[in-house]
Amino acid sequence: MAAVIETDDRVSSVHIDGLAMLKIVKHCQESLPQMVTGSLLGLQVDGGVLEVTHAFPFPEPRENKSDLVVKTGDEANVDDEAAALDGHEFQLEMMKMLREVNVDNNCVGWYQSMYLGSYSTSSLLETQLSYQSELSPNAVVVLYDPMQTSHGNLMLKCYRLTEEAVSIKKSGKNVYLDPKGIFEDIPVTLTNPGLVKALLSDMDDGRRAAIEGDTAFDRLDLSTNPYLEKHLSFLSSWVDDLAAEQHKFQYYTRSLTRGGDRRDKRRARPDPKDLAEGWASADAPKRMESLLISNQIRTYCDQVDKFAGAGFSKLFLAGGLHKEGKASS
Repeated sequence: MAAVIETDDRVSSVHIDGLAMLKIVKHCQESLPQMVTGSLLGLQVDGGVLEVTHAFPFPEPRENKSDLVVKTGDEANVDDEAAALDGHEFQLEMMKMLREVNVDNNCVGWYQSMYLGSYSTSSLLETQLSYQSELSPNAVVVLYDPMQTSHGNLMLKCYRLTEEAVSIKKSGKNVYLDPKGIFEDIPVTLTNPGLVKALLSDMDDGRRAAIEGDTAFDRLDLSTNPYLEKHLSFLSSWVDDLAAEQHKFQYYTRSLTRGGDRRDKRRARPDPKDLAEGWASADAPKRMESLLISNQIRTYCDQVDKFAGAGFSKLFLAGGLHKEGKASS
């Protein structure tokens, strides 16, 4: 990546162009069940708005990169051509080509597909930290869930690391942080040029006369049950992971306590300075992993609450229509 782009204004909202969003959707949908990533291009405008005008996918990693290049007589260049398909070189080459055709070539972040809201992982944390540290503090990550979107529920999230999380990761301190304070949710708005809006308006006016008076009950479909089951299953597995992390903390705390007792048997409790030094050592379990798990559990709980609330609303509405139909008959 290039040098860090220092900005005075902090981004408060993200505007994604419709064409860029379609490219993200197409890449994530066609790559299922594999989770994929890509680059976001755009620029920051006044008012704390980050405009995303273009997106392109990163090459999929493969074990044998020689299959990706065209074999020529000069076999010595095969390795060089394959190395050019790595993520960083591919991104730089794409940005050069886009600059030649007068397309915004400023990297403002990256996107990644997710499966049923699973995103709070250490790999995403490290990647986003590198973008905010090496590119710009306003670099963002856009998360798109193709599974939930395919059933009529657009799942599009935009996050960036908070300043507190960035400072803790840079310092390397093994300290506690509120799981809600790791990622910062940034509102996303989908935008379209004026000509596209005019075209959509004309298409809508032409269809409205044909579908006027037609009533559809597809919105009352209680198809959230499979999603609730999967979310509860994932929630249980993440809770097990959190319990395993807690066992690590308890075991390490007991080892520190026993060590303090051996050093000074006269003290009923170990010295707080010894405990602080013990948690600062490289052998101590990292708290960030358990914090990420807690953040993911909170996300699953919010999604379960959302699906359950929508399901109850549909049940009450369907029950009212059913009673009204019986009364009228």
